Amino acid sequence: MSDVAQEKVNISTASRPSEAVDVLIPEVDNYVAYTLKTQKVLPPVQWSNLLNELNWISFVVLTLPPAVGVVGAFYVRLQWQTAVWSVAYYFLTGLGITAGYHRLWAHRAYNASLPLQYLLALLGAGSIQGSIKWWCRNHRAHHRYTDTDLDPYSAHRGFWYSHIGWMLIKHRRKPGAADVSDLRHNFVVRWQHKHYFSLILIMAFILPTLVAYLAWGDAKGGFIYAGVIRLVFVHHSTFCVNSLAHWLGETPFDDKHTSRDHLVTALLTIGEGYHNFHHQFPMDYRNAIKWYQYDPTKWTIWIMSQVGLASHLKVFPDNEVRKGQLTMELKSLRRMQEKLAWPSDSDDLPVISWESFTSQAERRPLLLISGFIHDVSNFIEEHPGGEYLLRKYVGKDATTAFFGGVYDHSNAAHNLLAMNRVGVLRGGSPHSLTDKRGVPPSQRLRVARYTELLTTGSSSAYSDEENDSL
Repeated sequence: MSDVAQEKVNISTASRPSEAVDVLIPEVDNYVAYTLKTQKVLPPVQWSNLLNELNWISFVVLTLPPAVGVVGAFYVRLQWQTAVWSVAYYFLTGLGITAGYHRLWAHRAYNASLPLQYLLALLGAGSIQGSIKWWCRNHRAHHRYTDTDLDPYSAHRGFWYSHIGWMLIKHRRKPGAADVSDLRHNFVVRWQHKHYFSLILIMAFILPTLVAYLAWGDAKGGFIYAGVIRLVFVHHSTFCVNSLAHWLGETPFDDKHTSRDHLVTALLTIGEGYHNFHHQFPMDYRNAIKWYQYDPTKWTIWIMSQVGLASHLKVFPDNEVRKGQLTMELKSLRRMQEKLAWPSDSDDLPVISWESFTSQAERRPLLLISGFIHDVSNFIEEHPGGEYLLRKYVGKDATTAFFGGVYDHSNAAHNLLAMNRVGVLRGGSPHSLTDKRGVPPSQRLRVARYTELLTTGSSSAYSDEENDSL
């Protein structure tokens, strides 16, 4: 049934609180802290108890197909028709997970017609990754408790644990509570869950074998390549979303959690590799937002909407997406900014009288520009306009000459000059603050933290106690 129909069912059953959520959440302020403190944890897995702690059903499902596939590939020749069919069926069953289990049922990113729901449920069963309800329950817990101990496949437990280990070993603690009441009221989900074992045999092995046998007489190849080996690739393609997508790539939208964006992961996961975007905006039917980014799952959902099989494709407001991108860009600029050397602030420089300035200028080349006293000893011989011009203004106010009277200097010259500040002329700063000449171009746009913006007070070049030493 469609999501709209699901909403009607949920409303009609709202009076039955016992069916509201998968696991009742205790009435506490901090559920995560409370659960981590009170929940019983199984002892660590060691060699002595490994056999007892293995999840044997998952162990067989995840280890037997690779073994059968390797052995079978030695004895069964791969025909080109079977190779094409295997790749095609890989994408079809993969889409059952990405477009079905993940974006439709786990995140409700769009509405699907009843025929499309049945098709996705069947294809998802062909991937042998558990029923829709089981898969979505864990995935919703993963999003709600990302990178915590209540995350069933937390990336903080290590790459291989989040990739496959969490299915092979019994959970040391129960995953956090997740609401799957909407799925328990979905007829297609209930139908798949009820007939799941029959469906996986048909969709994972019988169907790909029959297609190859009836179409070009290659039953063995259909079973080995389109059935078994294809299943192994679909498994690890999906598993990469839990492991590789939290390890490889960049964080262009948010760096609070481990999710990352990378083209390689997208290529391996049928478009699920733009995972940083997905964790920030999980209800969006897209993973890739740029037209050139690889996301066949998004394209499939869009095509289904164009032919009337899908509707209500959810898209997060572009304005909010851009805020996330801007935040990360500013963080990157802030890190770059903190690596650079900046001129001394007026509060950190001694305040010098005019008499002291002119006196000291007799011993070394000091120039007054915009109320700041600059020592140009290390630059006077490198000055592009010649040493003569600088020496002409030693011990004088060169503000007008510097700002266009002799030459309208570049921003780079302004920035370099500011690095040679050694003092502030008493009474000279107010003039510079009025026309902002005292602020070098590199400092007119700075990335500031929120706490810095809240800081009260202003920078002042005036001091009650004059210090005549530069």
